[in-house]
Amino acid sequence: MSCSPGEEGGPSKAAPNVNNQEQLDNPSGTLAEGKPPENPVSPVVDEASPCSTSSFEMLDMESVPAPYREVQPHWFFCRRAEESTSWLPFSREDSDKLENAWTTVNEKKEEVVIAVEGERYDVHVKERKRYAVYWEQAPTEVRRCTWFYKGDKDTRFLPYPEDFSQRLEEAFMIAVTLDEWKTKLEFPSGETVILHNPKLIMQYQPIGLQDEWVSSPSEQTRPRTVKRAVESISVEIPDGEPDKVDHLVFMVHGIGPACDLRFRSIIQCVNDFRSASLSLLASHYKRAQQDGVIGRVEFLPVNWHSALHGDATGVDEDIQRITLPSISRLRHFTNDTLLDLFFYNSPTYCQTIVDTVASEINKLHILFKQRHPEFDGAVSVVGHSLGSLILFDLLTNQRTGSDGVPSDETFRLNCATLEQILTRLGLQQYLHTLQAENLDLESLALCQDSDLKDLGIPLGPRKKILNYVKRKWLPEDCRTGAVRLAPGLQVPPPETSDPDGNQPSGLTTQQSQFHRAQSTTSAVDYEYFDMGIGQTNGGIAKGQVSIDYPQLAFHPQTFFAFGSPIGMFLTVRGLKHIDPNYTFPTCKSFYNIYHPYDPVAYRIEPMIVTEEDLEPMLIPHHKGRKRMHLELKDSLTRMSMDLKNNVLGSLRTAWQSFARLPVAALPPVEEGELTMERDRQETHAAVCEEAESSSSTEQTEQTEQPEIKVGMLNGGRRIDFVLQEKPIESFNEYLFAIQSHLCYWESEDTALLLLKEIYDKHGVAFEQPQQ
Repeated sequence: MSCSPGEEGGPSKAAPNVNNQEQLDNPSGTLAEGKPPENPVSPVVDEASPCSTSSFEMLDMESVPAPYREVQPHWFFCRRAEESTSWLPFSREDSDKLENAWTTVNEKKEEVVIAVEGERYDVHVKERKRYAVYWEQAPTEVRRCTWFYKGDKDTRFLPYPEDFSQRLEEAFMIAVTLDEWKTKLEFPSGETVILHNPKLIMQYQPIGLQDEWVSSPSEQTRPRTVKRAVESISVEIPDGEPDKVDHLVFMVHGIGPACDLRFRSIIQCVNDFRSASLSLLASHYKRAQQDGVIGRVEFLPVNWHSALHGDATGVDEDIQRITLPSISRLRHFTNDTLLDLFFYNSPTYCQTIVDTVASEINKLHILFKQRHPEFDGAVSVVGHSLGSLILFDLLTNQRTGSDGVPSDETFRLNCATLEQILTRLGLQQYLHTLQAENLDLESLALCQDSDLKDLGIPLGPRKKILNYVKRKWLPEDCRTGAVRLAPGLQVPPPETSDPDGNQPSGLTTQQSQFHRAQSTTSAVDYEYFDMGIGQTNGGIAKGQVSIDYPQLAFHPQTFFAFGSPIGMFLTVRGLKHIDPNYTFPTCKSFYNIYHPYDPVAYRIEPMIVTEEDLEPMLIPHHKGRKRMHLELKDSLTRMSMDLKNNVLGSLRTAWQSFARLPVAALPPVEEGELTMERDRQETHAAVCEEAESSSSTEQTEQTEQPEIKVGMLNGGRRIDFVLQEKPIESFNEYLFAIQSHLCYWESEDTALLLLKEIYDKHGVAFEQPQQ
């Protein structure tokens, strides 16, 4: 039985043959390693040949051999990409937990599950697998690593399989104990490892066709460097995450399955954003973390694209049948990405998207509280691009008090069991199928059509079960899609009449009201939205489809929108103005964050404050102040304004001197001197007065900035926040437009703004680190 080290990291599992120096002088075995040889013969490795080891014998020959010390293992996990495989280390805390569990597994022979990486993953120690908790992801391999290798073209050291590492460790222990080196280990599959001395251990790959005149391993193939223990290799071991979670944030993606220019998924992008937040907490909240005042913020991804484009809807197959065969890659990108915008404006698929987002958020919230029962913090939501619009419509239709979802009681039926429900529906034959999957009423409410389809339940029974759960578990307003309107906004329909003042012979007033009520095309609660002229549909904007908006199991503290088209969609729906008194029913804070070159982002404040032209709030750089090119730009602007003011002052003075009325007769010498002196004083006084007024105006603008009221959507605070573009982006804004829309996941400035908003409510201020 053998195992290749090329991808899996090691040679054969069979026991090696350990030979002495006589065997080295007459090598008859085949040198091998898991990967096919890249360079059959290399002149560089002659020094690694056992026939020319004089240079190696000079190393550490005078030093006293150190006593053998048992190697300290470190646990790694495998990350597989499309064309590459990498091994990444766990943090020291997680590695220690896994090592302790490994000892337990060896003693009890039972499976042990250890939560790692902030309890987002579970490691089955005996199975050596790592499973994701909050999202769907294929399990990855886990290793207890002690020995590593690195080839010529490898960028980092890779771990050997555990059984091969154990045999290497045994050979190393014998060599150290007996102080006998230059030992060769041969494996049945052809791999060869030579232990020259404690600091030089090489592995040689096998060669396909061995010539008769080849006499040493160095003449066959290029060797690989072998290292013992993680301390001897260059690898960055991540810092452990604090156990305490202060705040939970759900992040909803936009159109398409990819979230950045590297075509990474929402899971990978949220991982980067979480890493950036942990780094900023360590630098900007260092003292609070050291004192144990704060812990960390957990970010969890919400994926709705896979549910929309999955087998349950069948939309991809329908679109593919009508797609033209030309420019196939571009059409595939359009179908998989851009069509999400049109799907959201479709009644059928908009319902699927909103249901998926709400159910996924509620499911993750319940699962998080189960794994963190001590969590008592608040919850916020983040939406990127179209995801922000989905959250905006969802939060607009939340209910409070007796009308809404104040607690988790929404997710419990009153006094019915699963068996009673299925019996009532005449579907008791599916009871064993659901019980076999450990489905109760709470988990059944989180199921989708595709989940029940995977269990083998036909379409008819699936629809009955889901419809019953939907009707019984959702509040009345949400089930009917009813829209609550303020009494002052319930505009009665205008009475139509002919030129003679008579009612038309067609529809009556009640009938016209009935048909007008049927033509209502929105379920969004625009109680405080001014629709403008021409809207007679009860204050509801045109263009938004009528769907049933589900309720969230919690009240979000803050809603953050990244690169959001909310303003554009509201305008297209017919909205002209947002009432300053409007707030989300269950969310009291809202931030609209965007890059200045983002082609998809739109502002919100101009829809609230129409009488003033407000500049957006500039997000500070995470290292402090503005970027250098922006400061230079501001300095040049101030210099040009000062120069302009001085020039205008000089021109005004010259014009006054030319426009002065001519004197009828020449005055006496004394009187003329007095007149000229008076004119100079007046001119000087005018210039000084103008300069003082301009300087006082600038000081007033700088020091006295009156508080601007921008409505209650963010509690009276500013809503629009703009990032600072990078210097290279300022050269050509069109070139970086697409990248600007996808930059938020790796933006430390954005992450710091979120942390500042979250911890300001905890009363913890951030510290600007010293540069």
